[in-house]
Amino acid sequence: MDTFEMLKRLLSQNEFELLLPDQTGAKEKNTDKTDIRLVYQMNDTIESFLVFKEARMTGTYKEDYEGAIEASFYRDGDDYALVVRQEEEDCVVTILFKTLELETNLYNYGDIAHFWRKGYENLRQLEFRIAVLWDKYEYLGEAVCNEEERKLVQLAYFPPLNYTCYPAVSKQYIVPRDNPWIPSDGAFSLMKEMAEQVGDRKIEKWIHFYERYPYPVVARCLAVLLHRNAHAKVVDLITERLKKSDIRLS
Repeated sequence: MDTFEMLKRLLSQNEFELLLPDQTGAKEKNTDKTDIRLVYQMNDTIESFLVFKEARMTGTYKEDYEGAIEASFYRDGDDYALVVRQEEEDCVVTILFKTLELETNLYNYGDIAHFWRKGYENLRQLEFRIAVLWDKYEYLGEAVCNEEERKLVQLAYFPPLNYTCYPAVSKQYIVPRDNPWIPSDGAFSLMKEMAEQVGDRKIEKWIHFYERYPYPVVARCLAVLLHRNAHAKVVDLITERLKKSDIRLS
């Protein structure tokens, strides 16, 4: 996905948070005062911005605005132009710029896991780590993920380990995905590989059964098994692989 597609995606989600040149933060290493940054993706592992290069801004931008926006984008001579209207404040801001670049800082998520739901904390931590890896892969693409991360991201499509069964946060904070109860072939393959590696025959059999009958009720049964001590080696292996796979760039 190129930067202009990223911009369209962000605006379609009604997101528009600018960091202006006189503001401080992660952008301090770049001293170009003509750059304007638009927050693209922010979580415990990603700090990324779409950077309007050689930019000029006119109009009025409300920094604390959280309502609906209306955006249009066009070419204006040698420049590109982005016009955004903050509808509820009736404010219009125009950004003229030469190019649009992606600036990304990646941080270690392997040892970080926030959760706000009690019970089964180890699995909620695991769900959180898988979720931020999915964010990294989905919003920034394969280029920022190593080979192991591209394999492990499939776990986001394994309902016994995603937010359908062990959400790390309350429902109002979950960003829903399409068909979260539908597992992927890659998730089945990876889980069978790990169950076989630790010699957990029971989990391996359940995964084969779940592959034949990929229904929520079966996913919940498998999720219950994963929090039992008898199957801790599978969970420990997933956690270990997530920690070792993480790359840190800053």
